[in-house]
Amino acid sequence: MLVEKNVPLQHSNSFGIVAKALNLVRVADEGSIAAVLQDPALNAAPKFVLGGGSNIVLTGDVKPLVLKVEIMGKRLLREDAKAWVIEAGAGENWHDLVTWTLQNGYPGLENLALIPGTVGASPVQNIGAYGVELQDRFESLDAVDLTTGQTFTLNAAQCAFGYRDSVFKHSSSVPGPGGHGFGLEGKALITRVRFALPKAWKAVLGYADIEKKMQQMGVQAPDAMQIYEWICEIRKAKLPDPQVIGNAGSFFKNPTVSPEQCADIIQREPKIVHYHLADGSVKLAAGWLIDACGWKGKSIGNAGVYEKQALVLVNRGGSADPVTGGEVMTLAKSIQTSVYERFGILLEPEPVVV
Repeated sequence: MLVEKNVPLQHSNSFGIVAKALNLVRVADEGSIAAVLQDPALNAAPKFVLGGGSNIVLTGDVKPLVLKVEIMGKRLLREDAKAWVIEAGAGENWHDLVTWTLQNGYPGLENLALIPGTVGASPVQNIGAYGVELQDRFESLDAVDLTTGQTFTLNAAQCAFGYRDSVFKHSSSVPGPGGHGFGLEGKALITRVRFALPKAWKAVLGYADIEKKMQQMGVQAPDAMQIYEWICEIRKAKLPDPQVIGNAGSFFKNPTVSPEQCADIIQREPKIVHYHLADGSVKLAAGWLIDACGWKGKSIGNAGVYEKQALVLVNRGGSADPVTGGEVMTLAKSIQTSVYERFGILLEPEPVVV
């Protein structure tokens, strides 16, 4: 086991923020974790699990021991009459996995194409796009307890999935309805994730961008590969490529309000973009709220709001003067204040602030 010192993390976070890991261990298998836990000094040290870095904002050098997840591999684990069960290592690139499943005839993840990040991070965030969330295709995962070194498996119910939420984002029990029985934030490292892709495949449509593509192409019953290609085109047109413009994807969660709250806002803002959910609540488009407050294209220091999508904050700095985590969070808090003052809604950030 090699402990690397003062490792630059600028290329390990999609925002391109300059920071260092004071100590870093690359995790290629469960043995790497066991070696860390058998070392008295490393075992006692606080730990930070790093995947693709697509959902974090670094506000300085990372003092906890960084466990860089690089567990690879993807395979058809098994199949039955109902589904193909696909297993992938936590270090695999998410979009590469989506592409691989479709190329091998296993549809079901196409709506989640081009989401940045790694497979291991996908259940933590319960990633979702265009009507599909990870929990809709999730079968189970394996993880290692960072205290005991024991491997354990969780099913969907045990992961306590919610909107961009899971048991891995909570540090302790949350009482009451919808609460988590236990929290695993900072306590576990996901090693492998399994997905159940139904053989009775059905296209998930209904979003305006997809319907527009169907009309343009004259296709009323697209197959999975067509949907995949359309969503790649849609996302490329709307969202910046992190390899070109540093960003962490959608920076804020779409807030959910009661029908009464929505009706009150509509009286003042008739054009607000909103979606009625099955439980009776209403989801508002956070990007629309931010745009309505005049933030699209604006900057604070080297942190800016993307011109094509107000929900995305970007790195406007150059190689000699890159954005800092402090600038990103100053901009985020300013946006939160504007939206709250106008709409009475406090936007919740998606990325983890380190």
